[in-house]
Amino acid sequence: MGADFFKKAVLATALLVPAASDAMTVDHQEFDATLQAPFRADADGGRELTLHFAQQAGRVRWRLELLAPAGDTVLRRWRGEHLLGDALPVTVKLRWQHSARTPAGIYRLRLRASLDGAQDIEQLWPGWPAPAPATPATAPAAIAAVAAPPATAPYTIYLGNLHSQTGHSDGGGALGQCSGAQAPQSAPLGPTDAYAYALARHLDFLMTSEHNHMYDGSDGTMPDADPAAARALFHNGRHQADTWNLAHDNFLALYGQEWGVISHGGHLNILNGGELLGWERNAQGALLADVETPKNDYAALYTLMRRRGWLGQFNHPQQGQFAVDGQPLAWTPDGDEAMLLCEVVNSNAFSSSTDESEPRRSNFESGCNALLEAGYHIAFSSNQDNHCANWGASYSNRTGVLLPSGAPLTTPNFLEALKARRVFATMDKQAQLILTGNGHLMGERFSNRGRLTLKAGYASKNGRSATLVTLFHGVPGRNGQVGVLANKAELTTTPKPGEHFYYARVTQDDGKMLWSAPIWVTQIPH
Repeated sequence: MGADFFKKAVLATALLVPAASDAMTVDHQEFDATLQAPFRADADGGRELTLHFAQQAGRVRWRLELLAPAGDTVLRRWRGEHLLGDALPVTVKLRWQHSARTPAGIYRLRLRASLDGAQDIEQLWPGWPAPAPATPATAPAAIAAVAAPPATAPYTIYLGNLHSQTGHSDGGGALGQCSGAQAPQSAPLGPTDAYAYALARHLDFLMTSEHNHMYDGSDGTMPDADPAAARALFHNGRHQADTWNLAHDNFLALYGQEWGVISHGGHLNILNGGELLGWERNAQGALLADVETPKNDYAALYTLMRRRGWLGQFNHPQQGQFAVDGQPLAWTPDGDEAMLLCEVVNSNAFSSSTDESEPRRSNFESGCNALLEAGYHIAFSSNQDNHCANWGASYSNRTGVLLPSGAPLTTPNFLEALKARRVFATMDKQAQLILTGNGHLMGERFSNRGRLTLKAGYASKNGRSATLVTLFHGVPGRNGQVGVLANKAELTTTPKPGEHFYYARVTQDDGKMLWSAPIWVTQIPH
């Protein structure tokens, strides 16, 4: 099943009704803000913009800005304010009308929203207001090699989803009845059901990532929770994944945990953790986990992960999250070793679509860029955060992982590919994007003297073309802004002495985007 050819902001999980006493502290309250922006204009030269706000009560304030094709010049601005109720989402419809004088180009729409002055969310999507010729798909040697038959190609690309839930936490909701997160452990469908569903939908791998603080069966802390039962459920999930993999060599099952909370925290997936981590204790003071990890203490978590050899993914990162010593999105040496991936796009976590038609998605490129500028060596991923029983089927987005051709799809080989950052994120499962720098494959770190040639290789299996190929540049540890280096697929430049990273992004003619993993370059002076 390996592809040899190759959105929550969706910080979204519904506010659940706890099953325990009123004194129970609720951990899982989140705010959802998404922007739907059609890529191309309609017959009247405009487009309808749709803003969604939901999942938590409070006052939401938002600002939507239309940005020029080049730079951050604001051409138009909309503002609004609304009161949200727990079960009363707000939908706002706006009209962006183009004129005959509107020049062709990829404009951008940027939504910023906050709930009660906190939980800031930013969405950024492209829009193409006027017809223009598309850029032909590029296919340099790196892509041709990847696309070759397995006998000669250096890599085979596997496509899947590294973020989903089942009935072990707040996922697995029955289709036709699912419109949000489930009450923890209320859904009957578990990890094995998820793996079988994803395999039938032609995914190559699926990670079920259960919320670490829901193994007591609640959204808060159950006073009478049984610690042994919580631990047993987690290890049962790992056993289900192991059992599946023994019986299937054409699909990789992964079972892990989504650690943390959104409020003053941030979610991350631990991809290969062998122990249940947590901070909750029952009324008798017993820890409801294998290992105690203080809530929102990311520095301590990164240290533990590095010592254990556990690997992680930043889930739907936003400004204000993943703080260390009061500094959001902060770098630590242990975190840099443990964290491999950053979700750049999620589809709607509560979608019940099964035909990949979900219209709501969320973009987290600004959060991932801030982590790269902080110094993290992370590759982009794109997942679905499924809470309904439609694992991998809500939208066409995937995480692409490159394994050496001929290497079996096993957990060790898969994790080695992630550690090498041989990963790309795509909103179109039929397309691929590979970046090289002086022949070095994306994900690599290398020293360079003199000129650096960057090549972004894009290919589409179903005939799509690249409307825009953009090369980005940043400086790890600078904590500044990632900038556009060039709007072309190939560029030769001479970097300044010091540290740099580069990545490519493709916008297709249908508006779907792909992101390569970065390359990291230490430029040596002459």
